[in-house]
Amino acid sequence: MAATARSPGLLRAQLSFGATWTAEAAFTAAIGVVAFHDSGAAGVGIVAFARLAPTALFTPVGAAFADRFPRDRVLVLSSLVRALAGAGITAVLVVGGPHLAVYGLAVISTMAFRLFRPTHSALLPSLCSTPFELSTANVVRGMLDSASTLLGALGAALLLYLASPAAVFASSAALALTSGALLLRLSYEAPPRKSPEPLRRIAREIAEGFQALTRYREAGLLIGVSLLSSLTQGFVTVFVVVLAFDELGMGAPGVGLLIGACGAGAVLGSVVASMFVTGRRLAALEGLGVILFAVPLSLCGVLPLAPVVLAMMCVNGIGMALVDIGLHTLPARLVPEQMLARIFGVKGSLTAVAGATGAFITPFVIDLLGIRGALLVLGLIAPALTGLAWRHLQKIDAMIEQRDAEIAVLNHVPMLRPLPIPAIDGLALHVEEVQFGAGQVVCRQGDDADRFYLIEDGSAEVVGDDRLVRTLDPGDSFGEIALLGDTRRTATVRARTPLRLYAVDGRPFRSTIGAYPSSQREADELMLDRLAAFAPADGV
Repeated sequence: MAATARSPGLLRAQLSFGATWTAEAAFTAAIGVVAFHDSGAAGVGIVAFARLAPTALFTPVGAAFADRFPRDRVLVLSSLVRALAGAGITAVLVVGGPHLAVYGLAVISTMAFRLFRPTHSALLPSLCSTPFELSTANVVRGMLDSASTLLGALGAALLLYLASPAAVFASSAALALTSGALLLRLSYEAPPRKSPEPLRRIAREIAEGFQALTRYREAGLLIGVSLLSSLTQGFVTVFVVVLAFDELGMGAPGVGLLIGACGAGAVLGSVVASMFVTGRRLAALEGLGVILFAVPLSLCGVLPLAPVVLAMMCVNGIGMALVDIGLHTLPARLVPEQMLARIFGVKGSLTAVAGATGAFITPFVIDLLGIRGALLVLGLIAPALTGLAWRHLQKIDAMIEQRDAEIAVLNHVPMLRPLPIPAIDGLALHVEEVQFGAGQVVCRQGDDADRFYLIEDGSAEVVGDDRLVRTLDPGDSFGEIALLGDTRRTATVRARTPLRLYAVDGRPFRSTIGAYPSSQREADELMLDRLAAFAPADGV
């Protein structure tokens, strides 16, 4: 929380996210009540399917545009569309208009909402500079997600009790407008962008987003596992309404209370995660979250009593919080930054399909097995499939742990510290560990420059024009002057003791430093200091 508060841009982005999620939780409860009053459980499932299915087509398209244009502006547009749709629904309900218009506007609102998260997930890494910052930012966002789900659902329950669904939709519209206002003129150092391809190439860019699931297999696996929770969420969307009305006798406010119980559990899960999550083993944490998300449904089928159901919805919420931390942290580190919105858009599209499928089939399973049998059977699907992927999730965690060790070394270099996490993560892909024996030459004065070096262990000496200039110890670096100045090596570096180095490929190092003004300024100051202290040899 402190890290978020210290960064004005990150704080505004997080508050905008919280406003959006509060609005959506209230919106979901209200539209479920309207649908149930119209057509019962089948109506809830059909409306949920109608809201989610079109987003499977729209989200990848919208996300492709989010990779073309500033992502904060795409988020503002999403918020504005949701505010207008919410206001329209309110007007239709107040004047007693046709509910078909309500559902049509709900579909438009949901499409805009489904674009918000992938775009926000793609923006968030640009506001963070270390893996730990990104992990904690996602923990904070998970806490806001959880608290917003709770507040939005309880607010909806109160408004449904005191007023009507129209009041809920009006409140959701106001919150959506607030969310967009928070992102106006957001200040951050955006990653470099190539000139956008012609619009006729948009279909190819969308296809690249889907192809990334197989090209970047680890990210594809994480998204695949998350779809199990999305499928389960589709089940839950119908179950909470049917349980509240038909099994527990809680009525319309009960829908809000059950959704609120999920939010309360998610808040608890986020608080626990904020104390214990260190950025490690996030893939396994996501798998555990999927299991906790689904198992409570089966337990509700065994004992469908109000206290038990409320407690199980809390456990469901805990699982939701744990899934989100790994899901929105790791793919951002496994996929190139310029494709992030598209990969998260594909995730959003498949999430919509999974959620729509779950909501669509649940009424049929209830008719076939009864509410208790449906809860028992559908709650076992996700845990069984997650168990099959468990070993692969552990391998992803091991790979990320090695990457974090490399980034920790890179962050010792002042010119690399200002880089946002996508840039430093991308640079870590080009790091190789090399070793030299005592007396061996690492680089020679006058040679071409092809690498930047950081000393992990041992010491070295810098020799310029046959004169010892200085010694280098663990944490020191060399090689930037020749690379960034596009010159030959200005000095010789020789190992004094057995030397272990991280070598960074020169081409991505040069392009990364040059792409970010803050990093380039640090590099310029370092080179001036070294050249001023000793020219030409004090610095390499």
